[in-house]
Amino acid sequence: MTLRTHISALLLFVSCFGAAALDIASDPYAQTVDFLVELYGVDPNAALTSFRSMYIPMGGRSEAMATAFSAVADDSSFLEWNPAGSATMKKTELSFFHNNWIADTKIEGAVYTTRFGDMGLSFGGKWLYLPFTEYDQYGDRASKGYYSETTGIANLSYNFLRGYYFDGISLGVNGKVAYRSMPDYSDDAGNVDTTSGAAQSTFALMADVGLLTRFNLLKFYDSRERNASLSAVIRNVGPPPLGDPLPTTATLGFSYHPIRPVIVSFDYSIPINLVDPTLSERHYWASGVSVAVSSFLSMQGGLMIRGTSPRITIGSRILVAGIDLNINYTLDLLTQLQPLNRISISARFDFGDGGRAGKAARVEELYLKGLEEYAGGNTDEATRLWEAVLKIDSGFDPAREGLNAIIGAKKLFNRMDEIQRLEQ
Repeated sequence: MTLRTHISALLLFVSCFGAAALDIASDPYAQTVDFLVELYGVDPNAALTSFRSMYIPMGGRSEAMATAFSAVADDSSFLEWNPAGSATMKKTELSFFHNNWIADTKIEGAVYTTRFGDMGLSFGGKWLYLPFTEYDQYGDRASKGYYSETTGIANLSYNFLRGYYFDGISLGVNGKVAYRSMPDYSDDAGNVDTTSGAAQSTFALMADVGLLTRFNLLKFYDSRERNASLSAVIRNVGPPPLGDPLPTTATLGFSYHPIRPVIVSFDYSIPINLVDPTLSERHYWASGVSVAVSSFLSMQGGLMIRGTSPRITIGSRILVAGIDLNINYTLDLLTQLQPLNRISISARFDFGDGGRAGKAARVEELYLKGLEEYAGGNTDEATRLWEAVLKIDSGFDPAREGLNAIIGAKKLFNRMDEIQRLEQ
């Protein structure tokens, strides 16, 4: 299947799936809004925070799963949703994102992530921009420019207590620097104020903190990888720029592999207005699913319920010529049936695992040889092999258990020998 055919099929599916609901004036839209208003009511604190681009995903699998990704966090999309993800990344990645959001609003992004043992490092950024044109009372263009929000992100995480039986607890931190650029606009007299844009432009400093742990839960297939995970994240904590609160959000997440090809995830989020907590927005939730169709193709979908605007996402991940591509579509009450509206595309480049797979294979080989020697009674050689295992991977607990068994057996043998000598 070519990339062009893949995109065409996805767009055709979206068109058939959502055609009845894509017209904002249609009955399904009105009925949906009325139902949600009756169920949740209108949130009086909606959109009181600044730098709202922090809520808009760059793209990738995280967007395809409706951003229910804080407990999944297994590719470079983690940078926006859980900073602890870099400590457990399997490979070094470089990803690029493009997202056609609403109307002429676009988002560009890039993320680089790598790992050294139990420590993860990542760097990334996103740029939201949309054109601005102001017309005077005569219909002439008075001013033009771009409104934009640019964010740079540096990430550091570490996986504590990792072992053979326990994947550890990852703790990660993002440091963010964001800049909002406003174009100049006219004053009440209709004259362009050359200082108006600068007065509204500002920097913001933010931080994210996240926890992530993986474990086995109701696992019905054989694999060393854990099939469930939990996460806790607080994002966008920082001082208010120009007195406006940042979009601070606390999130609890859960993901689960009921069977090997399927991932389901759930995130529950609580916005927090740090300037005045009584003005915090209402909580919201998102759920996502990913299904591996083959070794080169997987499909994703998700649902987010936030206030009176549900968001449905669908996407696909395909491996083409060694490049991992994600193509996503978002359907919500802001969507219109236009070419490429609410379409995002991302490309992920794999730079290998830094030799970790080779080390794991070597550890496995040495450990099995040690078992053979131990079974044959050659405990000295088994000791040498298992000590070599722990030099490569100090968290390989079976080797440590084997050494402890040998030490315990030697102590027991020595004790029995002492007792025999005393009796003589």
